[in-house]
Amino acid sequence: MKPPPIFAQAANADLVYIANQPAAPLAEALIVPQNSTIKSIQDLKGKRVVLNKGSNVHYLLLKVLEANHLKLEDIQVVYLPPADARAAFEKGAVDAWVIWDPFFAAAEQQLGAKVLATGQHLVSNHQFYLADRKFAETHPEILKTVVNELNATTQWVQSHQNDAAKLLEKPTGLPLSVLNTSISRMGFGVQPISNDVVKEQQYVADAFYQQKLIPHKINIQAAILAY
Repeated sequence: MKPPPIFAQAANADLVYIANQPAAPLAEALIVPQNSTIKSIQDLKGKRVVLNKGSNVHYLLLKVLEANHLKLEDIQVVYLPPADARAAFEKGAVDAWVIWDPFFAAAEQQLGAKVLATGQHLVSNHQFYLADRKFAETHPEILKTVVNELNATTQWVQSHQNDAAKLLEKPTGLPLSVLNTSISRMGFGVQPISNDVVKEQQYVADAFYQQKLIPHKINIQAAILAY
């Protein structure tokens, strides 16, 4: 699940969800350095874990800890954006990193990072598409066309993953192998928001409220536009 829409809604931004990509739980993970002695989530007790605050992996960390009967207070959380987190991870200033692709794939391939847990069976990790509410309500046919084109584009990517990686190689500056791995873990297709996805996003919003990342409870359904 992606938190930016949650923060936008909490800040009263008049945005609505219009579509999402299928779940991509393998595209984010909790990783440790190649030479780490950490073998299980239980081994993280008292250890320094770095992540981007209020991101999709913040929720992943909460779910990983919960599944292993641990709390956030059982570890030392370090909040850094991806580039700084990688530097800290690479020089051994932190013990583990919770991160998403393509940073995840790059750490695996370039640093030999080991996966301690992915989002599998824990989180969905959807990509969302949003629009200004007034525009969405005024131009529903345009939104349908946009969603259909986005769906066709991601379907093309699914069938031409190496070609898609080559297109991204120059603008991202990432190696082809990293891009190929990242693309392979995507959720392909773009579809209208389902009730199940709304429920899952609500779980994230509720968890972030409990962690005091947003100032008040929000209702995800209120930001869903039927068209």
